[in-house]
Amino acid sequence: MRILVTGAAGFIGKNLRVRLAELGHAEVVPLTRDNSDAEVNDALAGADFVFHLAGVNRPQDPAEFEQVNAGLTGRLAEQLTATGRPVPVVFASSTQAALDNPYGRSKRAAEQALERYAQASGAPVSIYRLTNVFGKWARPFYNSAVATFCHQVAQGVQPSIHDPSSPLALVYVDDVVEAFASRLVAKAGGSCEAGPVYRTTVGDLAQLLQDFAASRRSLLTPRVGTGLTRALYSTYLSYLSPGQFVYEVPRHADPRGEFVEMLKTPDCGQFSYFTAHPGVTRGEHYHHSKTEKFLVIQGTARFGFRHIDNGEAHELVTHGGEGRIVETIPGWTHDITNVGDDLLIVMLWANEIFDRARPDTVAMKVRP
Repeated sequence: MRILVTGAAGFIGKNLRVRLAELGHAEVVPLTRDNSDAEVNDALAGADFVFHLAGVNRPQDPAEFEQVNAGLTGRLAEQLTATGRPVPVVFASSTQAALDNPYGRSKRAAEQALERYAQASGAPVSIYRLTNVFGKWARPFYNSAVATFCHQVAQGVQPSIHDPSSPLALVYVDDVVEAFASRLVAKAGGSCEAGPVYRTTVGDLAQLLQDFAASRRSLLTPRVGTGLTRALYSTYLSYLSPGQFVYEVPRHADPRGEFVEMLKTPDCGQFSYFTAHPGVTRGEHYHHSKTEKFLVIQGTARFGFRHIDNGEAHELVTHGGEGRIVETIPGWTHDITNVGDDLLIVMLWANEIFDRARPDTVAMKVRP
């Protein structure tokens, strides 16, 4: 299949071309504003499928709305009609096509040109009225407020907000691209949706992005695993410069070794690691509620346990590379001793963030 992508150098276009390559589509023809009319016509004559993404939304001259959004799409429809083949089209329109403003009117005119082409040719034409698409590679101060805010926060600049309560409807570029790609096997066109559409406010958006930046200092990460927060976190990171790909965390060292906190979560504890020199014992305490999981990465560790009430004792040894998790149990005092000849390195997860006011950590030796 010979796939044509107009606006291929734009934000959505670049993301779509990457996804098409991942799906195994080798014959993708990118068209940009640098292509001549003759090159565009030749490409359309041989196209089996068209993703029409080209357009303008912030021109210096408002007349460009009509010239590009409506005019270019009209010419594209005419060229496709001239092929005499029902070439499917996916069109990136805008929710503003329902509004009476220059941009909205130009997008609606483009939709109508493609609808006439669909009726005349029988080709499936899928029209997506998109709202505030965000994601990696969007241009700050052009594509969306998300791109602008991500750029500013990554540069340490406070976003300028006139009305924090102003509502925002957002759709993630990965979801848009996935919806577009699904049309390659669709048999019908019409009005289509890409989503989910996330709803937030300008103030909440800015605050969340600032929380992402602050997490490197506090080590406390927002809930970045699902939904809008996941998509925004990935987007924010894409605006960091290569020099910002790395950051330092506090290291606490003493004669026993080092203890380093890596990451904290709002409600699922924290991740750390520690080291211990040969012969060193760490721990020697118990918890009432706190639990921990230990994974030996390097070296040999002996874990000792003793029940604080009945005195029952237990001991086990684990080695780096075994992939064995040792879990501490409330009401059992425990310690960890490096019984090998190498530095012991242990990864640690605790189910709660350490609270100095209420540490739930009571000193008690395993071997009294």
